Amino acid sequence: MDDLIYPASLFAIAITAFSFYQSGNTKFAFFILAIGVYIIYSHETGNTATDFKNDMVISIDNKAADFSKSSGTGKYDASEAVKFLDKEKK
Repeated sequence: MDDLIYPASLFAIAITAFSFYQSGNTKFAFFILAIGVYIIYSHETGNTATDFKNDMVISIDNKAADFSKSSGTGKYDASEAVKFLDKEKK
């Protein structure tokens, strides 16, 4: 059953893009074709948008941790922030 999902989705993409093109919606037709290209790319390479997002989040987290260590700020402590704000109010 899983073997049919990939060709069926490409067939649905082709039919949808063709119908948009026939009705004069070329922008939507190209958008649907771009979705089809993404489906083919992710199927062939195994790279997905979710994997890209997760890699970016991990990279940003690592850079923030490195910056925190290099600047000496350490970890965020909410109680210290409250103490600082209380001191500012006085």
